[in-house]
Amino acid sequence: MELAGRHVIVTGAANGIGRALATRFHQQGARVVASDRDARALTAVVDALNEARPRSAVAVAVDIGTEVGNQQLVAMAEDAYGPIDLFFANAGVAVGTDLGTSEADWELAFNVNVHAHRWAAKHLLPGWLARGEGYFCSTASAAGLLSQIGSAPYSLTKHAAVAFAEWMSITYGADGVRVSCLCPQGVNTNMLNQSLATGQLGSSGPSDVVRASGAVLEPAAVADVAVAVIRDETFLILPHPEVLTYLQRKTGDYDRWLAGMRKLQARIVGT
Repeated sequence: MELAGRHVIVTGAANGIGRALATRFHQQGARVVASDRDARALTAVVDALNEARPRSAVAVAVDIGTEVGNQQLVAMAEDAYGPIDLFFANAGVAVGTDLGTSEADWELAFNVNVHAHRWAAKHLLPGWLARGEGYFCSTASAAGLLSQIGSAPYSLTKHAAVAFAEWMSITYGADGVRVSCLCPQGVNTNMLNQSLATGQLGSSGPSDVVRASGAVLEPAAVADVAVAVIRDETFLILPHPEVLTYLQRKTGDYDRWLAGMRKLQARIVGT
């Protein structure tokens, strides 16, 4: 898909990867509906886009961790710019550690990292199927293809996000609905840096594992890769190409991969 003239929604657009995606899509000529719970930061993003190209971006502050929030987002975007061409379900949370994680954090992780994708698709698909085209993108994580040492909620929900994207592609790909799934490792975002600052599993945490696994990219570099993959209309968006190698090793010898992950946990987390 070429983005020029397209109507695009990006969730989690106030900061980090979401802000970079919204900016890059806008630079490609798209009309952007940017969504986030952080209304103040979101307004700053949209103001910058409209300064570059007047009346080309709209801010929608909703809670996409609810079905109502997703329904409102889709309806308000359609009111602003008409039929939606590309929906990028980017918003995510990184909460919790082991099985002692609170039920509230488990619910939050599933609502934002998984159910938000499902709720958005539920309200997008009727229009896409009627038109015979639409593009659904989601941000999962390398943790969704591999696993996340130190956080059960993050690992489970990101696996589920990848699975939902796969299901969408399998189920609706023949009907003109294209699907891509973003699975980065370390990216210089508030999510990664806050995890490092707070610390989990003793003196180290999931962010330390991420940093030890490869380069920490800037959000703009991730957005550049996303644009290229969307243009080619292929499934996996891998800003860290080594993730594919890790995935191949995992599926080639599961037990060896699990043993290696246990060694990595012992080395990084100190358990």
